[in-house]
Amino acid sequence: MTTLELNEKANKHIILPPGYKPTESEKYMCLEHLEYFRKKLLDWKNELLRDSVETIQHLQEETHPEPDVADRASAETDRAIELRTRDRERKLINKIDEALMRIEDGSYGFCEETGDPIGLQRLEARPIATLSLEAQERHEREEKVYRDD
Repeated sequence: MTTLELNEKANKHIILPPGYKPTESEKYMCLEHLEYFRKKLLDWKNELLRDSVETIQHLQEETHPEPDVADRASAETDRAIELRTRDRERKLINKIDEALMRIEDGSYGFCEETGDPIGLQRLEARPIATLSLEAQERHEREEKVYRDD
């Protein structure tokens, strides 16, 4: 399949039947698979964005200083943890956006290193995955070796 055909395939959004789950009996990364993962990624992103708005509202409401030093330290620690969590979620949103772009360009579901299918089970568990399980394990082993030096 040419890149143009893949792009056309990725740009066609279809309506999935209620409760649809990708199966191995279907052609890997068929239109249904792509739409399923596109929707899954968009739902995840929207959930993270809602949480972000709630955090901003919460931080704006909690601007009054605590009179007790221990209470103030506890509140500052809570805010710092909340901000770190939101920063992680911001990075996750970037990865979700990258996965959505891979759906659009037809490369979603295939390992960046080997070009092999990542697999439905792995994508179901981690829809932003860019490496097959084997490539990810190899990458982690190499990382561990370099970290141990």
